[in-house]
Amino acid sequence: MKKSLIALALVGAFAAPAAVQVAVAQEAESAHTFTANVSLVSNYRFRGIDQTFGKAAIQGGFDYSHASGFYVGNWNSNVSEYAGFQDGNLEMDVYSGYRKSFGDFGIDVGGLYYYYPGSNNLKGQSDAVDNFELYIGASWKFLSFKYSHALTDYFDLVNSKHTGYYDLSANYDLGSGWGVNGHVGYTDVNNYSANDYTDWKLGVTKDIGGFVFGLSYIDTDAKRSVYTFTNVNSGHQKYAGKATAVLSVSKSF
Repeated sequence: MKKSLIALALVGAFAAPAAVQVAVAQEAESAHTFTANVSLVSNYRFRGIDQTFGKAAIQGGFDYSHASGFYVGNWNSNVSEYAGFQDGNLEMDVYSGYRKSFGDFGIDVGGLYYYYPGSNNLKGQSDAVDNFELYIGASWKFLSFKYSHALTDYFDLVNSKHTGYYDLSANYDLGSGWGVNGHVGYTDVNNYSANDYTDWKLGVTKDIGGFVFGLSYIDTDAKRSVYTFTNVNSGHQKYAGKATAVLSVSKSF
């Protein structure tokens, strides 16, 4: 009996450092998080405005985050050249920032660059459409507010630098995989008051085996005279701010 106890003590003495090393390694590894996501949506709406001329979109991206709060990522979606991106059919976003939680409260600050390769900008130049914004956000439980400020001409609209976007959102977990969400946003286009508008959304989601299915109602009060786009090939026009229901399915890895 004594021999058994001594043997166990010796095993424990020699195993402890290894266990500590494994724990330290796991802790160090958990400081870095890599994720990916992919989605299919029946219509891509950016701040309430149709980006795919009524068509579906496939979207996806990659994210890296550090335990310190630093993060960087990329997100992409197909768009329509008839939605203001002449000769362009892809949106590529790159962003980086810092987020931190303090109990039920959280902060998020960073920058986001939008780029549409192959498109022609609204200045009549060959440079692709792009936009760069800084943002700052705060959250409390299921509520969040975010302000974005353009440091360039807003998607190459001449003399529209310093355009702002205000975003108030709510995401509430109902349990059993169900969730509801809502959003109200306001676009304040600098030097173009006719382009200002409010957008809003109400939605419900259901997680089924890791796939999140969603249904959202999206609407705006954007002016038809400003946000009506034309298919130059068919001549068909579409009001991009029209109310619509959007179906989606997404998966994170």
